[in-house]
Amino acid sequence: MTNKQGVILVNLGTPAEATPAGVKAFLQEFLMDQRVVGIPHVIWWPLLHGLVLPLRCKRVAHAYQQIWLTGGSPLLVYSQMQQTALQALLQDQLPIELAMTYGQPSLQDAWSRLKAQGVTQVLLLPLYPQYSSTTTASVSDAWQKIMAKEHHVPSYQLIGEHYQQTEYIQALADSILRSGFTSQSDDLLLFSFHGIPEAYALRGDPYPEQCKATAAAVAQVLGLSPSQWQLSFQSRFGKQKWLDPYTDATLRQLPGQGKKRLYVVCPAFSVDCLETLEEIAVEGKDTFLQAGGEYYHYIPALNADPGYMQTLASLIRRWQNSILC
Repeated sequence: MTNKQGVILVNLGTPAEATPAGVKAFLQEFLMDQRVVGIPHVIWWPLLHGLVLPLRCKRVAHAYQQIWLTGGSPLLVYSQMQQTALQALLQDQLPIELAMTYGQPSLQDAWSRLKAQGVTQVLLLPLYPQYSSTTTASVSDAWQKIMAKEHHVPSYQLIGEHYQQTEYIQALADSILRSGFTSQSDDLLLFSFHGIPEAYALRGDPYPEQCKATAAAVAQVLGLSPSQWQLSFQSRFGKQKWLDPYTDATLRQLPGQGKKRLYVVCPAFSVDCLETLEEIAVEGKDTFLQAGGEYYHYIPALNADPGYMQTLASLIRRWQNSILC
């Protein structure tokens, strides 16, 4: 019997439609994951349904409506573009499926499609450059639940992170240069990463250190001095302490520190989504300019950038070679 290989690209997920009902369906699944919200379900369930969802769904739906694309949610559209570009790059060497940890297309459906093609060796490739228990580990959890129902479990490997890949760092640096930012100017470069609760990091989540390593590596490639760049964390939720410095607070403080021209890049996001297109590109810009800033430029996520696609292709080829040895 010949073993057949297949790849599943996995992103977080997104509402199926930009409506309060669509947002509610997505958030119910997402926020009930204990990797995301580590509160016991018996306490969290009534809070989620009695307070969080009623307060957030309408507002979040409105935010999605501002960025919704013809083909749907930006996260889904750009993830599909990555899948298409990567399949073209690898040609017919192996099938590549796209899945979301929450919502559609589901990880179960992606596996069912590979299984129907006779795939017996699977590479799970989360589209998160930096590892976090809140994202990457949830992919592993979801996969294990699916495999618990299989009588013939395929061999598989999960790539936990790829922030350290040279091609990824170079692709980020190139995207920053394309935006107009140069090391010869007085402009500041802000690396804004999605945050996680500080308690998660204290329990061993390596995410903050990987974020710092990413920013430092890109700054080194760009030849930046420490005064030319900063790092912050965005998208905090709830009242507990999250990783800091916070992006929104940083944006309010920078103009008063004489930093009035700003470029912002979000390296934790492989594709543009609500947290980049609305929170950073729109709300972040308003915050910075209202605080006295003069120029603000959001640098798009890598999306289907050729350099980033080469990064993912290299990871896949390395996996293929390792199982052939």
